[in-house]
Amino acid sequence: MNRMLDPIPLEKDFQFRGPDADGQCSALFYAFNTVVTLQAFAEEASCLQAFAAAMEACRRFERLFSRTLPHSDISRLNAADGAWVDVSRETFELLAASKRYCAESSGIFDITMGAAVRLWDFHRGIVPRQAELEEALKHVDWRFVELKEKERQCEGAGKSPVEETQPAGRGADAALSTGQAADDASPCETAEHEPAKSDDAEIRYCGRLADSAASVDVGGTAKGFIADAIGDIFLAKGVESFIVNLGGNVLANGVKPDKNPWIIGLQDPRASRESGKILGAIPLENASAVTSGTYERCFERDGKTYHHILDPATGFPVKTDLAGATVIARTSLDAEGYSTTLLALGKERAAAFAQNHPAILAAYLVDAEGRVFVATR
Repeated sequence: MNRMLDPIPLEKDFQFRGPDADGQCSALFYAFNTVVTLQAFAEEASCLQAFAAAMEACRRFERLFSRTLPHSDISRLNAADGAWVDVSRETFELLAASKRYCAESSGIFDITMGAAVRLWDFHRGIVPRQAELEEALKHVDWRFVELKEKERQCEGAGKSPVEETQPAGRGADAALSTGQAADDASPCETAEHEPAKSDDAEIRYCGRLADSAASVDVGGTAKGFIADAIGDIFLAKGVESFIVNLGGNVLANGVKPDKNPWIIGLQDPRASRESGKILGAIPLENASAVTSGTYERCFERDGKTYHHILDPATGFPVKTDLAGATVIARTSLDAEGYSTTLLALGKERAAAFAQNHPAILAAYLVDAEGRVFVATR
């Protein structure tokens, strides 16, 4: 049985432009509820092939990682009532890396906040009741996510053929750590879905939630993983000077033909992203920049502002003296994996955290008045 393909909004829309007078080609398409922008300096045919392959990869990753698409790996994991399910190698690696960021943050960043997040509605400005949040938080703990690798023929799982997937970029050396599998002899339950195939056809990747009421959301790491994979695709196609923007999650490689680096703007938290107002410019070469900001999704209710960065201890927006945190790292997965943690920690603890984590090349910490504090090793 083939995996069902959930429809994705504007799935076929793809705009290609170039090369312009400077030799730059660009592409736009919609994915992950945002606009994806790709820019590169290379032959037009190479750029077109790389851009098309990048869009195809984004469609595949969205169908694996989305919390809302019903047949994604993440949705099946959440709906499995605590049973083991087969997932793709990419999902396995993303979950393993995500657990590492949760551990390093001491739980300030937690990928099992789904049960609490669902109670909030930032579009309609709905604040959940205290009792609802308290009940949801009983099922929040990243340690509930258990992962293991099994031989292709798992006990009791049948001899279904496996699905073909392509390798993804790896943003963290610890991405293959499997966390806390409870029972290594347990079969991988596949339900109506066939197991996912990795590069190594003999390996099956399995995951489960030890608390059946827990809910995983990889929105805080997935775009970083995907940006790194797109970077790998570009390099494989011979495109070496490029910038990938997944709605604010930016990965840059190489330099422009004039030998200048790519430049990104540091968002002013007092203005909307659409306004284009920035606090300064940051050069980016062979690195990624990812920003987490309290201004990105928020609403006001009864004179109080609520933002979308929730505290796993309370279920309410985290109390922080920062409005934004931009992390510069070699991989986009690292940049995204640490950005939410720095924002939640607040200025002083975020600066100390950045200085003690080698993967963070620099962190730009912005307060509500638009003042910028830079933390580097």
